[in-house]
Amino acid sequence: MAHLNSQPELTARVRRIAGQLAAVERALAGGPDCAAVLQQVAAIRGAVNGLMDEILETHLREHVAAPELSPEARAQGADEVIAAIRRYGK
Repeated sequence: MAHLNSQPELTARVRRIAGQLAAVERALAGGPDCAAVLQQVAAIRGAVNGLMDEILETHLREHVAAPELSPEARAQGADEVIAAIRRYGK
């Protein structure tokens, strides 16, 4: 997915998520306030969902909706999205 290489904001988003995960790890090691950790985990889940949305949108635009794609390429792109959604939904 070479088109993702040109989106530095996605890399920044992943780094923020990594920072959030590190904060949860530190909280768990230091005798956590359960409510605070739950809030942090909920924030991480929201951040990952947002990242997934961005990547799905990019994939759909580049590998399913792009007018220059062949029907075979379009079908392959759609199959990839379907597989990702199925895995993500578990």
